[in-house]
Amino acid sequence: MILDGAADKSIALAVQALRAGELLGLPTETVYGLAANADDDAAIAKIFAAKGRPSDHPLIVHVHDAVAVAHYAREVPDFAHKLMQAFWPGPLTLILPRRAGVAATAAGGQDSIGLRCPSHPVAQALLKACLTPGADPQAQPAVWGIAAPSANKFGRVSPTTAAHVQSEFGGDLLILDGGPCAVGIESTIIDCTRGAPVLLRPGAVTPQQVQAVCGHKVLSKDELEAPAPRASGTLESHYAPHAKVRLMDAKALQTALDLLGGDIDGGKADGPVIATYSRVILQSRSSKVLRRRMPDDAATTAQQLFAVLREFDAQGVKLIWIETPPEAPEWDGVRDRLQRASAG
Repeated sequence: MILDGAADKSIALAVQALRAGELLGLPTETVYGLAANADDDAAIAKIFAAKGRPSDHPLIVHVHDAVAVAHYAREVPDFAHKLMQAFWPGPLTLILPRRAGVAATAAGGQDSIGLRCPSHPVAQALLKACLTPGADPQAQPAVWGIAAPSANKFGRVSPTTAAHVQSEFGGDLLILDGGPCAVGIESTIIDCTRGAPVLLRPGAVTPQQVQAVCGHKVLSKDELEAPAPRASGTLESHYAPHAKVRLMDAKALQTALDLLGGDIDGGKADGPVIATYSRVILQSRSSKVLRRRMPDDAATTAQQLFAVLREFDAQGVKLIWIETPPEAPEWDGVRDRLQRASAG
């Protein structure tokens, strides 16, 4: 059931669902999430079951503002405070030491927790409404935070529209429609539990931006002896469509198409067999090759990436050949998602 996320009635129904321990589809500026009350262990278990996600793979908890952080984090380093002030609301998740006795199931049993303040107006409206006590505070307790991993089956392509969420989980799930996601890939994750900012997952906020704000060099997860916390979207294989993804440089892509020629045109498939996604304009003699142009800038590519992969799957292609993104910081998030998709 898709509802207009901008309508007050829709927000009220969503709050009621969360307080009752139900799940809902939630738009954020990054991707749509499968949301539940972060402090309701039974509701969190429904997320893991619906996604087919391992219960020790932690969820990111979305909060309305830095004030709600105190409910979940037992301490916040000074550099993390600076990052909140600079990038919240926005696509940045901070891993912080977790307060004992709160959101253990959402945190995958770890003593740390990932927190983010989303900028999407529907997410902001819902989080604010969740903090407002109902007519009977005992019967309708405040929801301090919303755990919301991407609203797709575990390891598959993330959703960036309400229709994508419905295609994953059917018509019974309450989904707030907030339009297409503006960022399009999941948040940058910075570990703040080891005395310095450590990059666990790249995204729209780059390490260079983080370093400029907090004054600390951003380390890789392998630069410190202490092991990194488990975090969302960091498995080797993730974000994968049903078709097999292969990354190639532009020259290799065109060479592969030239060698292919029209050899696949006589097959039994009615539609395209191979899809390409590239910044260069490719030539092909085959009618079974579906070509899509990748934007020249990283932000636009990120915004459309998952929708393009879903479109290719919907067309029934068996192979997706993608031009490897440039080795530039602004492309790190897109390159990370594609590398994990190609490992599937």
